[in-house]
Amino acid sequence: MLNLVLAIVLSYLVGSIPTSIIVGKLVKGIDIRNYGSGNPGGTNVIRVVGLGWGIFVILFDAFKGFFATAFIARWFYSDALILNLTTLQIIAGCFAVIGHIWTIFAGFRGGKGVSTSAGMLLGIAPFDLLISFVIFVIIVAITRYVSLGSIISAISFPFVILFTEKILKFKHHDFFTILIFGSIIAVIIVLRHRSNIERLLAGNENKLSFRKKS
Repeated sequence: MLNLVLAIVLSYLVGSIPTSIIVGKLVKGIDIRNYGSGNPGGTNVIRVVGLGWGIFVILFDAFKGFFATAFIARWFYSDALILNLTTLQIIAGCFAVIGHIWTIFAGFRGGKGVSTSAGMLLGIAPFDLLISFVIFVIIVAITRYVSLGSIISAISFPFVILFTEKILKFKHHDFFTILIFGSIIAVIIVLRHRSNIERLLAGNENKLSFRKKS
């Protein structure tokens, strides 16, 4: 039980590292939450700080989720736990996502959790993540709405798991657990995009642009 608690706490703390806020402070001396869309995420860093820093934030935020599933869960896994390794990886990854969204280091005002969720899924279901990522790229390429791509790819993920398991006969280590937690993460991501959904419906959502705003 102690190992489970330690895995959860460490995963949450790693997920809580506010990458975009740190970059905004160090590079431009600003709180990124007060500029652009107000979301402390990679896309807003691209808009406000620049493409290179935005990509760095996206990759580092993804690494937080991957680190929790691929390393933290394995460090604290033992035969004494009633959970199997896959379940512990998912729990650790979910708490990294929770830490990113409700970061203890920035007043519990974090990002939407897309990149960290992607990193988490990279550690447990990389093939399914790749398919969802292709869906994301297609949606963003067509519409230039990153939020729409994030929402649709998140919603698609549980269906991708079903497709790869039942149609492609790709066997997951713990299919039902991954499906359940993948669905929970999808719901969280959609709920975190409520304001984006409102702007999309109103026709005034920000489109992706690689030109830095002054």
